[in-house]
Amino acid sequence: MSRISNVFASLRTAGRKALIPYVTAGDPYPESTVAVMHALAEGGADIIELGVPFSDPMADGPVIQKASERALAHGVGLRHVLDWVREFRVVNTTTPVVLMGYANPLERYDQRMGEGAFVANAAEAGVDGVLVVDYPPEECEAFAARLHAKGLDPIFLLAPTSTEQRIRDVGRIATGYVYYVSLKGVTGAGHLDIAGVAQAVPRIRQHVKVPVGVGFGIRDAATARAVADVSDAVVIGSRLVQILETQSRDNAPDAARAFMAEIRAALDAQ
Repeated sequence: MSRISNVFASLRTAGRKALIPYVTAGDPYPESTVAVMHALAEGGADIIELGVPFSDPMADGPVIQKASERALAHGVGLRHVLDWVREFRVVNTTTPVVLMGYANPLERYDQRMGEGAFVANAAEAGVDGVLVVDYPPEECEAFAARLHAKGLDPIFLLAPTSTEQRIRDVGRIATGYVYYVSLKGVTGAGHLDIAGVAQAVPRIRQHVKVPVGVGFGIRDAATARAVADVSDAVVIGSRLVQILETQSRDNAPDAARAFMAEIRAALDAQ
């Protein structure tokens, strides 16, 4: 079993739900990325989604777009992201790390380093899963097979607009978990519709046998708890990025830890 599968199995046994924060690698300070990752885990994160900065993050709203811009301004690239995962693994060997981003940086990496280099190097660094926003399942079966061969999980997005066929396609090759985008629009947008999520998750589970995480629109303990009641995992990105961008270099890890602890307590409340 992968680290991701082990985490969900342990949580299921304990009757708990997964907490999955998203941060953009290199934002707000490249030198704080690993410390923030450790703080998230210490605060109660079960899996960490680490965003790979990209100049045109089409599915992301202004908050995460600006995070990518800040990281890119610091010169952060995929090589740095893998180095930070490697450094994180020196201390933390249990918390899964999922790289989340777009196809362009991954394909450019392979162009420079050789075909298949990204998957091989990600596995060596200690990455557990990869979510490529603009890789639909029907177009990346070879990529998913390379991930599976190295013990990595291909993570896919589903949305309110996903067709039955798209859900079946995802269910056929996804491992680890799937990420249900609860809103129509970009990250950080709109009002969370808990009733809509409650209707969508059973529909997804008809075809997808891995856990279902829900993200987009989750900003506080109350909404996190409501989503946890109808899903297997809660994904929080934009709100965490907003918190971090207001912190000093020294305070960023403490702020991340405190926010995670608040959400963790809400998820574990009876």
